[in-house]
Amino acid sequence: MKKIKVFVIDDSAVVRQVLAEIFKEDQSFEFLGSASDPIFALDKMNNDWPDVIVLDIEMPRMDGLSFLKKIMSERPTPVVICSTLTTEGSDTAMLAMSLGAIDIITKPKLGLKDFLHESTIELTDAVVAAAAVSLKALPTLADRKEFSIKTEKKQDISQLQATEKIVAIGTSTGGTIALEEVLTKLPKDKTPGIVIVQHMPEKFTETFAKRLDSICDISVREAKDGDRVVRGLALIAPGNRHMTVRRSGAQYFVEVMDGPLVNRHKPSVDVLFRSVARQAGKNSKGIIMTGMGDDGAAGLHEMKEAGAETYAQNEESSVVFGMPKEAIKRGGVDHILPLSEIYKTIVGYG
Repeated sequence: MKKIKVFVIDDSAVVRQVLAEIFKEDQSFEFLGSASDPIFALDKMNNDWPDVIVLDIEMPRMDGLSFLKKIMSERPTPVVICSTLTTEGSDTAMLAMSLGAIDIITKPKLGLKDFLHESTIELTDAVVAAAAVSLKALPTLADRKEFSIKTEKKQDISQLQATEKIVAIGTSTGGTIALEEVLTKLPKDKTPGIVIVQHMPEKFTETFAKRLDSICDISVREAKDGDRVVRGLALIAPGNRHMTVRRSGAQYFVEVMDGPLVNRHKPSVDVLFRSVARQAGKNSKGIIMTGMGDDGAAGLHEMKEAGAETYAQNEESSVVFGMPKEAIKRGGVDHILPLSEIYKTIVGYG
């Protein structure tokens, strides 16, 4: 099996040392080296270009975001951000994702060495997922909407009508781009209630939801326990919390809760899909999109068995085809569609 070539760019000598140890000890990787800033990195990487770059944001001479933009426009390469500047789920993290970063690891300002050792699995999983990315499926920078959070007032959620039908969406690696592609095409007056699990760290989901809300006709919110699922609204599960759906009479509500990791994730797509299968059954649609691993495959199968119509994003348009592929393999998918067609299955449903 071909080893994944990794290069680290970080101005912290501690980070470079620890990450070198982690990637050298794991036989899945070939550690090409490290540099304290992007200028030094380019000189080294030109001799042997990496499959994945692990990148800090705050560095001398050239910051990580400027370098990310340069790389993605000149020589697209999967990049995993590892930075303290993303710890609070700030706009910086969302900007990095909008520029093409595949994943983000937040590192603390104190106890850095211990944190990196404790986060070995998270780090290596992120790099493996990044290496599996289909660069053809990533939109160019020109295709991406500029990151911003606007404060335009939308219709009061309390005035929106209850939804008779519900759409559940699960996604992971590459999902921020995929969700933007789908949700921005939905008209608020013809869109049923939507519940979403996007694998994303705690605090990032609120910023991500605000970002989507600013560019979508429908309303997009980070879910809170007890929120109603209503027409023209998409609720995104908070990072580090599971989300389920329950029905009360003719209305649906979400429950947001703590709990153990499921399929190594919290929130888990399987947790959401299974609850939708039990609470909504044939009055629901399930959609699984780009992502690494198999989270959601079992839950989507349960939705199909309960009478829901189910969909998977096709391989050609998926940044990573792992989650849709596994759902198809297990027989839980009725229809396989390119990303550009998925929104059509939602508009007018219910």
